[in-house]
Amino acid sequence: MIEARHLRVLRAVSTTGSFSAAARELGCTQPAVSQQMKALESSAGTTLLIRTGREMRLTQAGEALVRHASGILAGLTAAEEEVAAIAGLRAGRVRLVSFPSGSSTLVPGALAALRAEHPGTRVSLVEAEPPRSVDLLREGDCDIALAFRYGSTGGEWDDLVVRPLLTDRLIGLVPEGHRLAEAPSVSIGELAGESWIAGCPRCRRQLVEVCEESGFTPRIDFATDDYPAVMGLVGAGLGVAVLPELAVESVRPKGARAVPVEPAIEREIVALTLPDLARVPAVAATLDQLSRTAAR
Repeated sequence: MIEARHLRVLRAVSTTGSFSAAARELGCTQPAVSQQMKALESSAGTTLLIRTGREMRLTQAGEALVRHASGILAGLTAAEEEVAAIAGLRAGRVRLVSFPSGSSTLVPGALAALRAEHPGTRVSLVEAEPPRSVDLLREGDCDIALAFRYGSTGGEWDDLVVRPLLTDRLIGLVPEGHRLAEAPSVSIGELAGESWIAGCPRCRRQLVEVCEESGFTPRIDFATDDYPAVMGLVGAGLGVAVLPELAVESVRPKGARAVPVEPAIEREIVALTLPDLARVPAVAATLDQLSRTAAR
């Protein structure tokens, strides 16, 4: 195998015309230059230099190798500098996937802080709800997935690095003028006879489970993944809903009142990545900024 250090010696010999001059340029001894040239000729399987008196002359194979050596060494130097930049967070790329209410609340502050601290790190963002976002992470289509879970996931994320960010309460939404609009809190059971507006599939399953635990099955007349649409439907008097607090924070409800649900129903917000990705400096820095933003 041809080594980069041997190519540097060959190029120095070619430029200076002798082993002794090459040694002086490289800051080593003449025997060391001679040994490395022998090793290079052994790897190449042919003679690269011919002695003519006190001078060295390249063979045709030697000339070809010198011609390629410059490009190889330049490419290697560029690669080393790029890797050093990534390791030092002067450069890097992070692909982030987030659910919508996370995109509008946690992500902006975290990415702004990351850009201020590491301006060379680029972050791309696409939206997906779990479990699709987690699938994208496992399939190699993103580096970090912002996700949530209600209660235990039964080992669903055991193969991933899980960074807990915050606990997000569910908030009841009722139309202004509703009998419970001024209540300090509301139980799910008090909304048993209402028309319901449900959110994303995972949130919808959680809603049904919580309602059934309270002794009724919700009549879901509308279902949408779009939180502003949920609030608009509630504000128009078409039903009631429960939404995560992050979602309520990200959209100003018009014609709707937010009422705390008691007992509290919570979901855990987490950032997920793969074990190998967690050691990449840009990914680790992004995780840290998400944690700091969530803690504010």
